[in-house]
Amino acid sequence: MGPVLAGVLQLLALTGALALAHIPLGNHLARVYSAGRHWRVERWIYRAIGADPDAEMRWPAYLRGVLAFSAAGVLFLYLLQRLQGVLPGSLGFASVPPAQAFNTAVSFVTNTNWQSYYGEQTMGHVVQTAGLAVQNFVSAAVGMAVAVALVRGFARSRRSGELGNFWTDLVRGITRVLVPLATVAAIVLAARGVIQNFSGIHEVGQFTGGTQQWNGGAVASQEAIKELGTNGGGYFNANSAHPFENPTPFTNLFEIFLILVIPFSLPRAFGLLVGSVRQGYAILAAMAAIWAGFAALMMWTEFAHHGPALEAAGGALEGKEVRFGIGGSSIFAVSTTLTSTGAVDSFHSSFTGLGGGITLLGMMLGEIAPGGVGSGLYGMLVMAVVAVFLAGLMVGRTPEYLGKKIGPREIKLAAVYILITPALVLVGTALSMALPTPPHSALNPGAHGFSEVLYAFTSAANNNGSAFAGLNADTDWFNTATGLAMLFGRFLPMVFVLALAGSLGEQRPVPATAGTLRTEKPLFTGVLVGAVLIVTGLTFFPALALGPLAEGLA
Repeated sequence: MGPVLAGVLQLLALTGALALAHIPLGNHLARVYSAGRHWRVERWIYRAIGADPDAEMRWPAYLRGVLAFSAAGVLFLYLLQRLQGVLPGSLGFASVPPAQAFNTAVSFVTNTNWQSYYGEQTMGHVVQTAGLAVQNFVSAAVGMAVAVALVRGFARSRRSGELGNFWTDLVRGITRVLVPLATVAAIVLAARGVIQNFSGIHEVGQFTGGTQQWNGGAVASQEAIKELGTNGGGYFNANSAHPFENPTPFTNLFEIFLILVIPFSLPRAFGLLVGSVRQGYAILAAMAAIWAGFAALMMWTEFAHHGPALEAAGGALEGKEVRFGIGGSSIFAVSTTLTSTGAVDSFHSSFTGLGGGITLLGMMLGEIAPGGVGSGLYGMLVMAVVAVFLAGLMVGRTPEYLGKKIGPREIKLAAVYILITPALVLVGTALSMALPTPPHSALNPGAHGFSEVLYAFTSAANNNGSAFAGLNADTDWFNTATGLAMLFGRFLPMVFVLALAGSLGEQRPVPATAGTLRTEKPLFTGVLVGAVLIVTGLTFFPALALGPLAEGLA
């Protein structure tokens, strides 16, 4: 079997598995966030934190819950790293320096999982399991909670402005969705060769002879929630290219499935919660069209033969694991950058110029196809509001979406949401290139070096976490600047998403008329995809032209 055919078959198998999971998981998600009864273990949690699970919240109260919980997470994880030197199970590693501890704490709480350190040489068992793995669960649950709050804003039939209860949504996302699925996934990964232990540093044999020192860890359990929650932080520096995290082609495809399964199932839950499954299919179609298009384009760029070396290898194999091949690496790269995962099974810096540009563009779209757990759905719904507004301008009618009028307040909130991330990316990149010291962290000159810096801030501000693997980001400047980009890139958009949800929840639904845009039709899906691509293209095209496009066309 040729490498191209193998890549196509992997893509088809993955698509089939996601299609099979879409309806049952989407139905389950809808039930989780609309159920009236609380599990006993959930009631214990509510008592412990002093929360009333049945109290409805308006958007300011919901936002305060999000921010307070996340701030506590940053503080706890920062202190855990700073105290690592005196904790048991530290494997002899010293406490993490202040700037790096701040960057890492922010990174994992914001669902970014950007890592400016070698995991196997920096973090002990306690920090990995009680700190990083815990945040993998709760940061993903926060994203789902915010998405559900926005969906309730569309679904409310009375003018209440109430969006549910943040603490209830948070706890249910963990207990009823993430923990059960991650447990099953961890068992599968451990059965297929991913390590799961708490051993210390030991010798591992090499194919070329001799030994190498590696520490063990609870890798299978962390790998499962790392992918399922679209987190991305690896136990080892090589991330999902490391054989302890991702040993076989099966585990590689299974991890891609974990990355995509919840984001691609949330549109089904959205359709059920707003009372129209067809609306969910319209959103799903837009996500799937962009993802499939990017996957096909990436495979084409990496399989293209330019020169005798690439022709002999069957494509651009530099920086890719032979056990996964070009097809598996291309699908993984697209999936991880079109979501907020950031895990890598190859080094994006070694992709072709245009291939590296595709990974950049996937993040620049806002990671909405299908996006992160929760963040992809609310990002796409904000773009749907913009698409409805643009369509209304073209036909001269008041824009409406799901029976809610899109007025000046709603479109201003959507516009500010869209502008936040590009501002963080472009300002951070410009400062890093203009200041005298930061450009020295780029290990390559010219357009590729610019792409490394652009990629870092694109990854941080979009809460992705992957790296171009050619930038020394462990400096005070990059630790601080990317840390701030992660904070603002995660929580400022949430402010405007929840404000939009509150504004929509205060409206009474208006009846559909002959002039109402049918947002469940393929025409609207096309408008939505066009709006996503055009807005991103206009915003980032000059920066892309200076980096990956200049390199790819050279």
